[in-house]
Amino acid sequence: MKTALLLMAHGSREPEANADLHHVAAMLRQRGAYPLVEVSFLELADPAIPQAGAHCVQQGAQRVIMLPYFLSAGVHVRRDLKGLREELAARFPHVDFRLAEPLGRHPLLVEIVETRASAALSF
Repeated sequence: MKTALLLMAHGSREPEANADLHHVAAMLRQRGAYPLVEVSFLELADPAIPQAGAHCVQQGAQRVIMLPYFLSAGVHVRRDLKGLREELAARFPHVDFRLAEPLGRHPLLVEIVETRASAALSF
């Protein structure tokens, strides 16, 4: 089953802020775990989530993992992204759309926070 990874971020009017997600997507593509890795944004930037989800389907995805690039499971994740998942699933009933958990409380985030804090001490 061809699986796409659809990364979803809030989006910003600042291209530099959106570039972080594009960087993560490029790194994931290099790793090769998913044949398709797409970037999408909830608002303020393109491509929008519905268009990126449709693009995954157009590229032959039979399953799309919708991964929120969010730190917490707030309103956007629990309501907005869940609703977009439901819309895409209704639009493409032959494709399995799955909403992953946000980055949230993943234990590796603690290591990242410690690394960033230590780096701040060095300048």
